[in-house]
Amino acid sequence: MSRQAKSLGIFLVASPALLFFALKTPAAPAPRQDEVVKNQPEPTPPAGQTYIGMKNCSACHFEQYAIWKSDKHTKAFEILPEKYKTDAACLKCHTTGFGEESGFKTAADTHLAGTTCEACHGPGSKHQEICKDFATAKKLSPEQEQLARDSIYKLLPTNACIGCHTSKAHKAHMEYDKE
Repeated sequence: MSRQAKSLGIFLVASPALLFFALKTPAAPAPRQDEVVKNQPEPTPPAGQTYIGMKNCSACHFEQYAIWKSDKHTKAFEILPEKYKTDAACLKCHTTGFGEESGFKTAADTHLAGTTCEACHGPGSKHQEICKDFATAKKLSPEQEQLARDSIYKLLPTNACIGCHTSKAHKAHMEYDKE
């Protein structure tokens, strides 16, 4: 018997067995939508956003707002001694968006006093605008979810935490009079 004939014979005998095992072996499950989104690079939200303040964020994200409300970051501006409540060096960490056109400017900007949602996620005006159409939806479609996700940062790429928590950036907090 020729070598080709033997190979063909082995192939014909082995093929049904291989097919049987291929059909019996479970395929790897398709990745879940949240895993697909998680493994994608962070999108850059639309440009030209403005700060909207935590009350606007809480309209849709009430559970997260309630958690934040009991966090120390809520009181970041309040804990500043009065004489530092206009000090730019302090305001960049104890308020949201200080130094930005639509960010915190004075104590009258109570919606941006403290370390609010937008201190970590960036300005939310476009996110609010895009998501207002989804307010009554019980569950978002994958396309709607993607639109919402792409309109704001999950976490600012500039490492929002380390910018203020300077001891982790290998710098000591500046000296100040606690009264």
